Amino acid sequence: MEEMIIAFVILALVAAVMITIGVCQIRKKEPVGFYSGEKPPKKEQISDVKAWNHKHGIMWLAYGIVMIASYIVAAFIKSEVVAGIILLVVIVGALPIMIVYHERLKRKYYIDVVKK
Repeated sequence: MEEMIIAFVILALVAAVMITIGVCQIRKKEPVGFYSGEKPPKKEQISDVKAWNHKHGIMWLAYGIVMIASYIVAAFIKSEVVAGIILLVVIVGALPIMIVYHERLKRKYYIDVVKK
């Protein structure tokens, strides 16, 4: 039981970081980045900065909430191995989905800048 509590506290702290990133992105006035090593776009490269930031922020909020929800579901499973696999699949599996969503947002909001 103690291990489950410690694991939940650690996961909740990580999820809190993701949720905080989401809230900060929603409130930010300048375009946000994806935190994947790429630089955030310039304001003139985005057609709707508010929508860009809002959608990226919601994505990070959802990721934090999914992390907590997956732990709650996994906590009711009797097998620790199966619970661990569920957590791993959900938490790691969400990352490629987020990357695909980010690329979709880039196609939607990036303005084609003609180089002179």
